[in-house]
Amino acid sequence: MPDTGGWDLFNTPAAQALPAATKTAMEGVYTVTNGSDVFGTLAAIKWSYVINGRDTTFHISGFFGKDIAYFICEGKQLNGTILLNGYWRKMVSTETGLVHLTINVTAGADILLGPAPVVSQGSVIITGVFGNGPQEPAFPVMLTYNRKLYKGPAPFQIAAHRSGGRTSDLLPVSENSVAMILKTPEFGSTGIEVDVRYTKDSIPILYHDNKLNLREIQKCGLLGPIENYTYEQLSVFVRLIHGEKIPTLREALTAVVYQTPLTFVWLDTKYVGSIKPVQALQKEFIQKAQAAGRKVDIVIGLPGQDQVNQFLSSPGFASTPSLCELSIDDVTKSNALIWAPRFTEGTQNDLVDLIHTQGRRAFVWTLDVPEFITRFINDGHFDGILSNFPSCVAYNYYVQQ
Repeated sequence: MPDTGGWDLFNTPAAQALPAATKTAMEGVYTVTNGSDVFGTLAAIKWSYVINGRDTTFHISGFFGKDIAYFICEGKQLNGTILLNGYWRKMVSTETGLVHLTINVTAGADILLGPAPVVSQGSVIITGVFGNGPQEPAFPVMLTYNRKLYKGPAPFQIAAHRSGGRTSDLLPVSENSVAMILKTPEFGSTGIEVDVRYTKDSIPILYHDNKLNLREIQKCGLLGPIENYTYEQLSVFVRLIHGEKIPTLREALTAVVYQTPLTFVWLDTKYVGSIKPVQALQKEFIQKAQAAGRKVDIVIGLPGQDQVNQFLSSPGFASTPSLCELSIDDVTKSNALIWAPRFTEGTQNDLVDLIHTQGRRAFVWTLDVPEFITRFINDGHFDGILSNFPSCVAYNYYVQQ
């Protein structure tokens, strides 16, 4: 990710934060009237936030239809003009660079900065420049407001795999880290999937693979199954690829509830054993979210028959929110709220419709190929998609008509 701190105009002390009403009105589907050869013909633009202590940072993201491209910017106003400063990236490659965008007074800033902004087709035009790598932006781009973001009759979850994406995709933070949880709303995620394992002293933590390895962690001298080590040992000696500690499930859920707008957490159980510690944290943080005025669905994932059998043997399983990846019979036996089949089984609209008649939801995993994402959104009846590329899911969902 390039250093975005070099735009002097954006950094001037006179630049001020944007009002909440302005940010809301800016969201929508835009036509790419200049730069479509790089980014595609449409963009879905949406705001997100992250809370750190008493500070809240807002980001505006643009999701494009070509090469899983996106931009992520912060926004300010200066003398009646709206300034957007950040970077762009293509997930199909390592292409990235700086982006400086502007909405001038005569291009809709007067509307957006008004007391009750209402925008219409063509009333807001975003112009600016983008560059390659650390180079000063010089290539023109223009986005023209077209319509509101699509909002379906029922909520749709854009769920990010491994808390936001894979470390191998050259993201600026590590998979299954608190930093990734805080970052993923910028990618368009409304929910996350996290991988849960136990340490030697039975602390639930986030980690995907069954062993410590250089794909996920920096070289440290520790080897072998992660359950061979206590949490203190992992906390002292192990760092994820970008330097973060392996987080506990408690730390991860705390970040979700108190620092992000995320509304869904899929706890993918990567172990066979008691679910009681995870079940207790699930219940605690559902209640904490409610006390904070938020609704966050937290479900225990059941990826295999061993996990289903363990779940069915636990007291109170029928009232424990869960997600089952197996057959519909297993979904019924476990009283799972969500059925989550593999994408390789197809859209399965008849079975998804059956699940809906039972008052349950259906998600599909793990969809990463843009053409498949488009197909499942346009032709499928699923209530959510799990992907390593949530920005691609966000684009395809929000540009629907």
